Amino acid sequence: MADEQAPAGIDITTPSFARVYDYFLGGKDNFASDRAVADMVLQLVPEAPVVAQGNRIAIERAVRWMAEQGITQFVDIGSGLPTASNVHQYAKDANPDSKVVYIDNDPIVLAHGRALLTEDGVARFIQGDLYDAEKIFSDPLLTELVDPSKPVGVILAAIIHHVPDENGPRDVVRRLQSHLAPGSFVMLTHLHDLQDDPRVEEAKKILQSGLGGSIFRSKEQVLSFMDGLTVLDPGVDFTTSWRPDGPSGPLEHELHKQMVAVLGRKDA
Repeated sequence: MADEQAPAGIDITTPSFARVYDYFLGGKDNFASDRAVADMVLQLVPEAPVVAQGNRIAIERAVRWMAEQGITQFVDIGSGLPTASNVHQYAKDANPDSKVVYIDNDPIVLAHGRALLTEDGVARFIQGDLYDAEKIFSDPLLTELVDPSKPVGVILAAIIHHVPDENGPRDVVRRLQSHLAPGSFVMLTHLHDLQDDPRVEEAKKILQSGLGGSIFRSKEQVLSFMDGLTVLDPGVDFTTSWRPDGPSGPLEHELHKQMVAVLGRKDA
């Protein structure tokens, strides 16, 4: 780890969920501290990366569907590190007029995102905090590309499970909703609590101790975060069986039950 380099001011000895997630997806933007946590999980559950892969499948389905409905503005909050395919690519494939703002508060994510995802007039990466919706939606770097007075597709993928109950995850989502125009959508993915696999239960403990988050919740709890929105069929379902236009499809892997997806529309 002593030989690893990072931008000044970044602590590479503390693992980051974004970089652990990157490692699970086969990326290279991670450090020894991240790999140590990931490898402990992989020793227990070698197929754990399929959970991250299922998350990407759900994101792609949701973004393409929203773009097909005429949504041309997307805000991806807690976007994490760039992967082989990203929100603006999914959106532009479905609707060439799409524009995307990626938001994260991790300095390494910002550095890589700005270098790899910025595309003039199409996509940009800005710093923002999930807890400060007002600042996110009033940031000139966002409003130059996205008009919040018109419908927006918001992506909250694998981020709300890092909000502990005492910080009010439902309130966090509600504050974000308050800045959205009618006709906007909110797509959310979240770690799912099954409590039926001893290996996964041990892996949870590693994630929670190593990353200080990663809260697994029930489908009912996840659904409660969508209060104020019209939840579209099929409601809350496992990432690879979930379809934004319903009904659910087949489950692709048993571990895909460890993360769920849901999509809601703001009607007023």
